[in-house]
Amino acid sequence: MYHYIQDKNYLKRLKSTCSNIVNQLVQIINKDSIMTVKACLVGSGAKNLVTQNANNPIDLDYNIIIIDAVDVNNGRAIKEYIRKQFNIVLNKNDWNDCQDSTSALTTGQMIYKQGNKTAFSIDLAITCKYNNCWHRLIHEKTGLVNFDRYYWNEVPNSRKLEQKVYAIKSNYLWNEVRDTYLEKKNLYLRRNDYTHPSFVVYIETVNEICYKYNL
Repeated sequence: MYHYIQDKNYLKRLKSTCSNIVNQLVQIINKDSIMTVKACLVGSGAKNLVTQNANNPIDLDYNIIIIDAVDVNNGRAIKEYIRKQFNIVLNKNDWNDCQDSTSALTTGQMIYKQGNKTAFSIDLAITCKYNNCWHRLIHEKTGLVNFDRYYWNEVPNSRKLEQKVYAIKSNYLWNEVRDTYLEKKNLYLRRNDYTHPSFVVYIETVNEICYKYNL
């Protein structure tokens, strides 16, 4: 079952390592003229939402957010470009190439040589904001690369997410978000439901709390 990370030193080191990698990626992309991006740890404005399933490896989930792009509708070009730049950064830091999954770019697992030996990796989702809603870039694989489909999928009920988070924090309800988020992660785990990544669970949680307290 999922629990929140209790080793604060490890968590600090983990966030520092992974955020450094992702920030390098942002910098290398923004030096180019193809697109402008920023990145955030999922729930990073929502502090301390990093979970672990029993003693299994930890996936730190980041969103790389497309702010501007030459052709935002060319999903294949966007994901391939980011994948190649990500691999450049990973290799410079002695990490192996990432893997291209349906909704993210996933690194291999890493383990610190000293201290906590829990393995960890980075899941990098490509996102954008349109009409005040969040969208994730999906790579639908067919088995034939030339026929693969790339499209922006709206994250359900993601409208005005930042405003909702602000309202929750202003009403001192963040601990309830933490409790509900963990409950939902474990609910989907029990159901063997792997269609709800952390960002989706986070949005569901925020909406549930806002509805409960009429925020």
